[in-house]
Amino acid sequence: MVNPIIVALDLPTAEEAVTLARAVAPHVGAFKVGLGLLHGPGPGTIDALVRLDRPVFADAKLHDIPSQVERAAERLGNHGARWVTAHISGGQDMLAAAVSGLAKGSGFAPAGILGVSVLTSLTTGDLQRLGIQRTPGQLVGKMSKVAAAAGCEGIVCSPAELNVVRQAAPELLRVTPGIRPVAVDDDQARIATPTEAIRRGADMLVVGRPITAAADPAKAAETILRDITQASGSA
Repeated sequence: MVNPIIVALDLPTAEEAVTLARAVAPHVGAFKVGLGLLHGPGPGTIDALVRLDRPVFADAKLHDIPSQVERAAERLGNHGARWVTAHISGGQDMLAAAVSGLAKGSGFAPAGILGVSVLTSLTTGDLQRLGIQRTPGQLVGKMSKVAAAAGCEGIVCSPAELNVVRQAAPELLRVTPGIRPVAVDDDQARIATPTEAIRRGADMLVVGRPITAAADPAKAAETILRDITQASGSA
């Protein structure tokens, strides 16, 4: 994908998501459908977005026994999802089942599972409260190897762990949420600017509110694309 921006269409309705997607389509490389839309309007939202000639990332964050995850991934593939997320914490067998299910549902179309590592909202303290005595970076390094062994196409990680993933599993596509053009106080803890993420080795950037909440979403997307294009050229 030449344009690395995946716009997160975290909007209340499918109609609003499709309308915004049309507006920003010239400046983004893909669309992300999150849990709000998948559990509200439903996966039919994917079908509507696929018609706009951009790949669609179904951020379903699958996490269940392998057989259930395989069926869910297959269904999302039926709807045309190019990427589907599944939690690496579900284990290698579950991830492999997701890979198998998505391949069946997609037929001959390219599609891949993205393993979700440590959510960008979590800190070392949060992990410790869960009984995990590792830093996010240490945990992501372990998770990267599991995702690669299961046949995942990529991994979702914060900008802070990009180099860890590159060292542990260089074959994985690195997809980075927590992208903020400027410092903000919201529910993301481990963040970076678009240019920082690209320079650290991100392949794709998930950008939500900086585009969707902007007064002019198309202009905001255009500005981010220009900035990261310049950053890539100067790297």
